[in-house]
Amino acid sequence: MRSGSLEFDIVRLEDSRRRNNGVGLTVLRLKVGNPAKPNVTKELEFLVDSGAVYSVVPSAVLRKLGIKPLATEEFRLADGSTIRRKKGIALFKYEDKVGGADVIFGEEGDSLLLGAFTLEALGLALDPLRRELKPLPMILSGKI
Repeated sequence: MRSGSLEFDIVRLEDSRRRNNGVGLTVLRLKVGNPAKPNVTKELEFLVDSGAVYSVVPSAVLRKLGIKPLATEEFRLADGSTIRRKKGIALFKYEDKVGGADVIFGEEGDSLLLGAFTLEALGLALDPLRRELKPLPMILSGKI
């Protein structure tokens, strides 16, 4: 993304149905919804990518939930090329945790990714050694 001189990476896999359980990948099922209609959700399976800033959800799913794009961003792929994707805001639910985060409107060939912003919104962090989700300490500043 050049506007603001920041660059983000997004991962594309040839076959997003490919599963590789035991080689350091963490897969998580959670619900995605529209913050305006929090009771209407779609459960999806995500690849947890703590190196990704944003989560990626197929455009068709987001549109069906009534989530509208708010902006278009430019992303750099692992091979150095760039792509443009629409970005909106979605509600994410995992067990008893609920959070809202920016979401990328995925296109054909894009993987379903759960990024750092969504993990933080849910109060979770990925343990990079055990590849397990851990509660994130939720700290508020004291009186100033």
